Amino acid sequence: MSGPTTRLRRAAPVPLAVRAGVFVAWLGALLVALPAPVVTGRLAGVLVLVALGPAVLPRGRWGTSVAVVAVLGWLAGTAWYGDPPRLPALLALAVLLYGGHSLTALAAVLPYDAQVSAADVVGWLARTAVVAGAGAGFGVAALAVAGTGGRAFPAASLAGLGLVLALVWLLVWLYRRPADR
Repeated sequence: MSGPTTRLRRAAPVPLAVRAGVFVAWLGALLVALPAPVVTGRLAGVLVLVALGPAVLPRGRWGTSVAVVAVLGWLAGTAWYGDPPRLPALLALAVLLYGGHSLTALAAVLPYDAQVSAADVVGWLARTAVVAGAGAGFGVAALAVAGTGGRAFPAASLAGLGLVLALVWLLVWLYRRPADR
């Protein structure tokens, strides 16, 4: 039987670094998303414990729970606390949420004592950065298009919906295709 002490003694540096990255990403997302009175108040210590959850138990529901808290915190900050929704903060939140999600997924399949090359994790992080950067770029472009003219563009909305449906179809097709190809 292996307890927490035995697991910690057997832990390899790369999986521990991945779990540290999980903690940093989720804590950063909470700090960016939540209103200042919550971050600087008595709940600051609780935020550290909440961000530690996915790092310690990445296979559970902690990652999703922290993401939901961050998104609800962002909505509460803009709706009730009157924080203006600033584009840099929104982009930082999106990147941190995606990074936290991606690192939590990696930590979930990476045992504590796995001997993993740091180059493999760097490659994972590079792909994550490319996806996050592309998403941020598309988001800024969409905001720029939406900001022109001050009216909604139904054709652009339908085109965006079509692209999303095409992406969903592609992902389903990739999932269902035979593995021998």
